[in-house]
Order: sequence, then structure tokens, then C-alpha cells
Amino acid sequence: MTDNDNVIDIPSLQWYPGHMRKAERLVQENLKSVDVVVELLDARIPMSSANPVLREIVGGKPRLIVLNKADLADEYVTRAWVKYYAAEGLSAVPVDAVKGKGTKELVQAIARCAKPKTDKLVQHGAKPRAARCMILGIPNVGKSSLINRLSGGTKTKVENRPGVTRAKQWIRLGAQLELLDMPGILWPKFEDQQAALHLAFTGAINDNVYDVGSVVLLLLNRLREDSPQSLCTRYRLDEPLPEGVELLDAIGRKRGCLRAGGKIDYEKAEQVILTDFRSGRLGRISLDAVPCIPSA
Repeated sequence: MTDNDNVIDIPSLQWYPGHMRKAERLVQENLKSVDVVVELLDARIPMSSANPVLREIVGGKPRLIVLNKADLADEYVTRAWVKYYAAEGLSAVPVDAVKGKGTKELVQAIARCAKPKTDKLVQHGAKPRAARCMILGIPNVGKSSLINRLSGGTKTKVENRPGVTRAKQWIRLGAQLELLDMPGILWPKFEDQQAALHLAFTGAINDNVYDVGSVVLLLLNRLREDSPQSLCTRYRLDEPLPEGVELLDAIGRKRGCLRAGGKIDYEKAEQVILTDFRSGRLGRISLDAVPCIPSA
């Protein structure tokens, strides 16, 4: 990111309502009921979509990283993220929940993470049982799509478990996996403007809480610097690309986002760009850089 990427103020007070705090408490209260915590991240922005509070809550409970929407991210960058998490002692599985790619590997990874716990239970005389997990993450990272894909579209409720409130339910996801279905949780606040922008770019933050026009200009600036060919190909533009509003104007004209008299319909042009980026029509683009792995 450049210094210019940090010029917009995205208010954080609206992002952490009371029900999110309650969800946080629910996680703490029900950690003992699961073998593994699955942390669902956006593969394009693994760092920005992570919840640092979640790591504190989970503590020593086995944790597995899922890099969802991997089909929208640069595959080479995603591989680097997998290596980064491995160096941190965490398994990470790239997944496309919509198409189901990577879900088989995910189920196997959950079983591996849960095995020490389930084996120990059997050694103490318990009957063998399915691995139990909870899936957590910020909104709009594809939790519902992932659960539907894992369950084959037919979610089977499991009987109530002791100590689990009625606000949650167990769902059987195949013969070897059970999911404690409960609300995901959100971060308490954002001090990192770069992360906030990445979340705005990808649609994790509702568009009505910030100035869309400013965010789109920042997104275009980022794409112009890092992925100019994606803009040239999608909108049939020639390099060198113009900057700022001139680039937005050029895209608006190419896509027919015009008002009476040939003036640019900026609102329409902005939505075209956001939709194209978020849906992958501009190509597979990762925004978060992989941190350097410390030397051993």
C-alpha cells in the first residue's frame, strides 16, 4: 500500500454492536464443547480479515485456518500464506466454498487437528465419535457457503449437548464431522486503516458506512500501481493509465456509465468497479502482503 491509501477515515464505532460482544462471550463459553476452532479468512486479505481478539479467546485450543475465496486470490500469494502459517505452527487450507474446491482437504485437516483429543477420549473409555468444531470469522467471508458446501446442502441437526444453549445447534457435516453452529464474531475496533480499506475493497464492510467514491479512487490507485493490466484488459484501456478521477472517467465511458448530456454517472461507474473487483472479473488479486517468516 502507498501512503495515499491511508487518507480516508472509515468510522469504527458502527462495527462492533452489542450482539457481537455477546457472540464473543458465546465462543468463550463453548470452547470446551469443540475439539478444533476453524478460523475462516478471506484469501485475498488474510491479515486484514483476521480477528486478533479471536486468537486471544481461543488460547491453546487447536486452530485451523481456512483461506476462503481462494479462487479470487493470486494462487502464488496464497501458497506463500500457507507457508507463513505453517511457520507459525498452523495448518491453512485454501478453499473455494462456492464451488467446493478444497473442502475435502479441509475435512481431512479438521480430523487431523481433532485426532489427539478424540484418541484421548477413546483411551479413557469413551466411544469413538465425530470430530467437533466451530467455524468463526468476520462477516461476509463465506461462512454460510462453506457450511452448506460441507453439509451437501442438507444440514442435519444433532441432539442437544449438555452446557450448550438453545441459541446454538449442532450440525452433522458428514459421518466424521459435527459443527457447533453459532454466530461469527467481528473485531472490536480498527486502528489499522490499511486493513479497513482492504475490508472495504472486498465488501466485508457494508458500503453505506463509508464514502464509496473515495474508496473506489483508492482501489483504482492500488490496481493502477500493482495490476494495471487487469484494468487495461477488463475496460479496454491503454497504458499509461490516467490517474484518479480521470481513470474513473475513462472506465465510466468505456462501460457506458453516462447521464444525459454524456456526463459520467459516477455512482454507477463506482458500483461497476467494485462489483468487477469483488467478483474476480479483474483477475485473481491478493491485497495483503505476506509477512516475512523469521529465520530459525
